Amino acid sequence: MARSAFFGFVLTAVIALVGCSQEEAANGVEIDLQHLEKRVQERWQTKMAHDWEGLYEYSTPTFRRTFPKAMYIRKFSYMLNWELTGIEVRNYDADAAVASVAVRVMSEPVKHTSEASKAAGAIPHTFNERWVFDEGQWWHSANL
Repeated sequence: MARSAFFGFVLTAVIALVGCSQEEAANGVEIDLQHLEKRVQERWQTKMAHDWEGLYEYSTPTFRRTFPKAMYIRKFSYMLNWELTGIEVRNYDADAAVASVAVRVMSEPVKHTSEASKAAGAIPHTFNERWVFDEGQWWHSANL
């Protein structure tokens, strides 16, 4: 876990050093991309803690009105641990208030079931997430 804390500290420092990057949407509202990065980081910290109820709260308001929390929570498993290693806003469409974010993590089984899985250790993975700005906040958009 010390490694996770170190990466969390480094990630927070990198985000802080990037500074406030703002874009203006077609409706004249400034969008704070640094706030987006912070929301992505917070969501992944919630996911790494296996807090599925908390993770649900990062879903778009439309998603939460459509899908009950209990249904959402059932899709997760405690079988993997993740370590957040990087966040990159790859694309931002100001008119649509939608951003594509690459989230880099190291994933590892909670319990190694074989010597091969133990030898492989943590494996890098990049998740491509879609985030939308709605009701004054960034929300994770489910891939349906």
